Amino acid sequence: MLDFLNTHLYGLANLSFWGYVVVTLFCMHVTMMAITLYFHRDQAHRSVDLHPALRHFFRLWLWLHTGAPTREWVAVHRKHHARCEQPEDPHSPVIYGLKKVVLEGAELYIKEARKPETLEKYGKGTPDDWLERNVYSRYSYTGIGILVVLNIVVFGAPGIIMTAVGLATMPFFAAGIINGVCHAKGYRNFETNDASTNLWRIGLFVAGEELHNNHHAFPTSARFSMRPDEVDMGWLHLKVLSWLGLARIKRVAAQPDLTGEARNPDLDALRAVIVNRMHVLRHYANSVTVPVLRREVEHLGENANAVVNAARRLLAWQPDMLDESSRRHLAELVACHPTLKTVLEYRNGLKSIWEGANRSNERLLADFRAWCAAAEASGIHGLEDFVAYLKSFRALPEPASS
Repeated sequence: MLDFLNTHLYGLANLSFWGYVVVTLFCMHVTMMAITLYFHRDQAHRSVDLHPALRHFFRLWLWLHTGAPTREWVAVHRKHHARCEQPEDPHSPVIYGLKKVVLEGAELYIKEARKPETLEKYGKGTPDDWLERNVYSRYSYTGIGILVVLNIVVFGAPGIIMTAVGLATMPFFAAGIINGVCHAKGYRNFETNDASTNLWRIGLFVAGEELHNNHHAFPTSARFSMRPDEVDMGWLHLKVLSWLGLARIKRVAAQPDLTGEARNPDLDALRAVIVNRMHVLRHYANSVTVPVLRREVEHLGENANAVVNAARRLLAWQPDMLDESSRRHLAELVACHPTLKTVLEYRNGLKSIWEGANRSNERLLADFRAWCAAAEASGIHGLEDFVAYLKSFRALPEPASS
């Protein structure tokens, strides 16, 4: 008996300690790639088309390693985007608190996935073949049981630990860190109407999903990175898969297309501004708001950078997303610096143009031209250049006919 145990204790693979570590990390990486490439970018947002063989591989892998059917994951995620930071959001730290989402993110997912109305409304277009109906959805947790047996046979006793590590870390990173911390801590590139943030330093573990603010700004983009210092591991894998003919990239968030010369804006150019509004607001912050504030606090000397950086972080959030202390601090800063107050009023006026409801195209264009004229005449350094930037937007190309 002892001879049998000694012979089979480390399974058929009989690896070294570091061998088991490498295999465990590799399996975790494949699982995260399956989540981000298949569940998220291919199925939930249709930003890529994966090869059918790759889709089947990812479905099988995720059935074995997570037990999550495609329809459930996609439906919960789509509802998160549709109702973000509202009471109906399945896993918002703003609603439930950060601690609950980080520690109980998987439970919140399961609770929402069991609602038939969520699956019906948000789960459309996901696989509905024989395998999905009779295996993956019907016996969703059987896959995990099969994985346990396979790991014990192949890796022996260490296989139990490998399985436990995989089953524990994936919900923590995917449901806890991404859905929780990436809606509470980190930096923001874009002024989205939610609490999404970026945490690029953990990109090796979560495959680009940590660039959450970028994703919420451009949800249908296959690439999540937006700055040179941001690395989207999922995007790097997609480029390789595309080169191999295993993926087709459909949509990527592009930079605004500018003509290089300022012209009186027409309705088509205004549409381009509105489509690129996330870039427009970011450009306004970098070229108008921050320089104005820097000039107003330059008398503070070494403390000026700290004031500007703190203000930049606060201004990247919608006011209702800030706590009481942050709102008070921002209000005091604005009250002390009248020019900053003015440029923020101009910024809010620009936003109100594209956020206004029941406004005709003629009225929309007239309001936009009036805003540009007022900004040019304001005498505020930076606003005139910003108006020239807006007036240089090239009209969007006509969509290709099917």
